[in-house]
Amino acid sequence: MVRKLRRLPKIVTRLYKKDEFHHQPGTIPGTIFIDEDSPPPIIFLIDYNQTNFIRKQMATPEECVPYLEMESISWVDVQGLGSQDILQRLGHVFELHPLVLEDIVNVPERPKTEDYEDQLLFIARMVVPKERSCGFYSEQVSLILGKNYLLTVQEEPEHDCFEAVRSRIEKNKGIIRKQGADYLAYAVLDAIIDGFFPVLELYGERIEELEEEVIVKPTPQTLQNIYQIRRELLQLRRAIWPQRDAINSLIRDGSDLISEEVRIYLRDCYDHTVQVMDMVETYRELASGLMDVYLSAVSNKMNEIMKVLTIVSTIFIPLTFVAGIYGMNFNTEKSPYNMPELNWYWGYPLCLAVMAVIALGLLFFFWQRGWLQNSVTIKRN
Repeated sequence: MVRKLRRLPKIVTRLYKKDEFHHQPGTIPGTIFIDEDSPPPIIFLIDYNQTNFIRKQMATPEECVPYLEMESISWVDVQGLGSQDILQRLGHVFELHPLVLEDIVNVPERPKTEDYEDQLLFIARMVVPKERSCGFYSEQVSLILGKNYLLTVQEEPEHDCFEAVRSRIEKNKGIIRKQGADYLAYAVLDAIIDGFFPVLELYGERIEELEEEVIVKPTPQTLQNIYQIRRELLQLRRAIWPQRDAINSLIRDGSDLISEEVRIYLRDCYDHTVQVMDMVETYRELASGLMDVYLSAVSNKMNEIMKVLTIVSTIFIPLTFVAGIYGMNFNTEKSPYNMPELNWYWGYPLCLAVMAVIALGLLFFFWQRGWLQNSVTIKRN
């Protein structure tokens, strides 16, 4: 919901480790907590209109003041949360409400939107796929929209998905430099939502590989990979679900800072969040189904082993019976009926031949019944 100067209850979305940040009971509203591992803030400015473009790194927040007083559109991108002094000075330059500054700094915050009359706050979660390993990077991005500026604050400077937006502004592609700051906020938010699709494509490929591995050669490592995918998909669901609701409330309730034309574009952004949600739910169901398939595959593998052992035992049962008969040591001197074969010249080779015929006959019988074939086969394209 979009609310006027009202604080929504803080709901911590657990996307990191167990000892992540949370407020202690009775904490003063507006209190800022800085993580010791947070990198120092780096401030980048992009100022533009239809004819001019400036992109530079700022040393202090105060250097942004002249650009905020101009009629051009200013995008101030702060990367890093490791300095309380710089962040407080940033809040003074942009006249941020103390609760806004608290939401920006105290991460993780649940994705949401809040209207502060002359400013609009949107908390989003951005994901970027890892290049050399499975999984993804996840960080909070705060968007503060003003009349002619957009302030974005990221947790760290290493990963983001805004380079396409920066390139469009620099090369003057599309209509972004003809529109206001609200369209810039939409472009940034749309880039955040679209950043989920490459991550989900990787999970689709991993699930396909696991489906074949689960059936053909399931191992304890396969089970661990299934659990890992399920947990990571749950993180994606927790990230995109409230983000979808926040965009929906922004479209439904509106804001004086967002024009009707940009609200139409936000509908497309909302459609993308719905698509992401559908893909996440689909992959979660597939990952959950893989667990049942894994248990069935392990049971089937055990049945295959038991089948082989049973066939081997069945073949040796009549051979053991024959060997047992000839191992009773009958006395042929007492009676010619006491195993006369013991005195035959070809008795031993004949006995082995009978055993071989019995074994081959049983194998042929098992093969004809289809008991020697694998019960599960995978067709490869």
